[in-house]
Amino acid sequence: MLPPNRIRVASVPAGHVYIHHLGPVQGSLPGLPDVHRLPDPDPDSPDNPATGKWWPPVMLNSGWIDANHDSFDVFHIHFGFDAQEPSSLQEAVTALRRHGKPLIYTVHDLRNPHHESPAAHNAHLDVLIPGADALITLTEGAAAEIERRWDRKAEVIPHPHVVELDTMADYARRPRTHGGPYRVGVHVKSLRASMEPLPVIRTLLDAAREDGNMVVQVNGHCDVLQPGGARYDAGLAAFLDEEAAAGGLDLRVHDFLPDDQLWEYLAGLDLSVLPYRFGTHSGWLEACRDLGTAVAAPDCGFYADQGPVFGYTHNEAGLDAESLKAAVRAARSAGPPAPLAPADRAGQRDDVAAAHARIYSRLLERTGVLQ
Repeated sequence: MLPPNRIRVASVPAGHVYIHHLGPVQGSLPGLPDVHRLPDPDPDSPDNPATGKWWPPVMLNSGWIDANHDSFDVFHIHFGFDAQEPSSLQEAVTALRRHGKPLIYTVHDLRNPHHESPAAHNAHLDVLIPGADALITLTEGAAAEIERRWDRKAEVIPHPHVVELDTMADYARRPRTHGGPYRVGVHVKSLRASMEPLPVIRTLLDAAREDGNMVVQVNGHCDVLQPGGARYDAGLAAFLDEEAAAGGLDLRVHDFLPDDQLWEYLAGLDLSVLPYRFGTHSGWLEACRDLGTAVAAPDCGFYADQGPVFGYTHNEAGLDAESLKAAVRAARSAGPPAPLAPADRAGQRDDVAAAHARIYSRLLERTGVLQ
């Protein structure tokens, strides 16, 4: 028998920092039900909780839903369905209907950053957006596109903090003046289809030469910038190696960084440039906001709706180099932004948690789960 005012959520996924930060900072919220998110099943052993690996999500299998529908009250999809066929995703939606379980879908991506073509993701969206009982998205711009394309209204709930609150507080106490040249960073990590870093980096190098007191830092993962890597980009690697050898840029090649090193790196930049030619929202942008690092973001997607950015023109038609140079100059003239106050982020997180609890409660009122 369920305790009163406790909602069990089958969350796809559960083991991701975004989902961790959908809960209140301290336990529960007055007047609202407690929300308990089921752990991700282990993809290699679906009867057991995952210990770290959650992909591919077991919960999206209609057989899992049929076998486990008594263990959850609502089903909430965020991401991780890339490998699903639209037909199997529809089977999951149908299984939820069969068992009377409300479906919530948070539309993080209107264009999948890993797909060169939008077709596959659009086919997924055409299942999930019409099939959901409630829709959430992160920005007003994305909500407007959802309404235009599917005639569905999505509730806008902003992205919560990414950096942990105590870490944010630690960085907020540090001085923001680094000394030395103005440092502009581009992260090429494991290249996504949405990224086109080379023209962005070339433009930033031109801006640095014109400025005379600016350094361009490029961080990239070994699998992209070292021969033999799974996503080795020989042209990009050769260009970066040549510019680094000539002293034109600060090149740092490494594997995936643990959080403490990633935050140190981001906090060491004056400006982080997002080199995307398409996309929707960005957790990277939110981490920079948490740490007080300015962001230059392209005009594709809805990055400017998430928070203050220095915008430039970059999309599938190409890069407007002068707009990027202007964004860098504007960021430099503005000086370092103040990092978001941990107390403000904590308050926002509680608001985010409350908004989710209210949506779940509203959907469950007809089921008698909430006593």
